[in-house]
Amino acid sequence: MPTFETTARFDRDFRKLPPAERERFKETVRDKFVPDVVSGQFRPGLRVKPIQGVRLPDGESPVMEMTWAPDGRATWQFGDGQRAGERHVIWRRVGGHEIFDPGPA
Repeated sequence: MPTFETTARFDRDFRKLPPAERERFKETVRDKFVPDVVSGQFRPGLRVKPIQGVRLPDGESPVMEMTWAPDGRATWQFGDGQRAGERHVIWRRVGGHEIFDPGPA
């Protein structure tokens, strides 16, 4: 099972989601995202892809986008493993398409 952490920005975004959307996101992570991370193969319905134009330090994992609802998006990236042999996911943003607006940090 992968380990997770969240950024402060993700936490703020998550608190703004209506309760039904928070639950839908959690169900998607539990029932689809986690099994796909474990298997190493993302299902087409999650539409996981790298975000274009994000510059990162050399060696850092790319920032990825995932679709979890018709207007539900989350950004994340793999981080340094916390437990041997298991992936570590850093959740960066969650919400609708507005999460792609860089805005203030």
